Amino acid sequence: MAIPSLPTPLEQLGNRPFSFYPPILGVERNEWLFRRATWPEVLVTNAHTGAHVAIPRRFVGEVSRIEEPVVIVGLLKELEYREGAVWPNQRCVLQMPQAVGAETFAPQRRSGIAPVIGISLHSETHSRRGRMIVGALVAGILAALAVAGALRDSHPRSGPIYRQIPR
Repeated sequence: MAIPSLPTPLEQLGNRPFSFYPPILGVERNEWLFRRATWPEVLVTNAHTGAHVAIPRRFVGEVSRIEEPVVIVGLLKELEYREGAVWPNQRCVLQMPQAVGAETFAPQRRSGIAPVIGISLHSETHSRRGRMIVGALVAGILAALAVAGALRDSHPRSGPIYRQIPR
């Protein structure tokens, strides 16, 4: 006898509307209705446009337990709706424009890895002065330890003398 499988949290929503968080980019209104769930994906319908969208299960997270003002279904990755399907959103990195007059200092364009430029956050004089101060402190501590060790070994130890007192 086969045991019926428990409905997933999305299937328990029934016909109640819900929202995705983060919202799917490229969709005007973030209000959805659950249609059905298959092994690889979840089919949902936008409540305002009627567009059917299949969302891969690997991107669907947990369903909120609080239902006010609307149930929220978490997405594990930010998705974008384009060409009738959802895709993981990839943010592009834009290159900053060069400053005026920077053409003379611009490095030559090469293919491959960009050159690494060493940037110092503090001036060389401050770091040299700091190293000298730390070196002097370490030398002073070592000299004090050496003097204390020499003085300790130069004098014979004379401890308290105990005598018996006759009664």
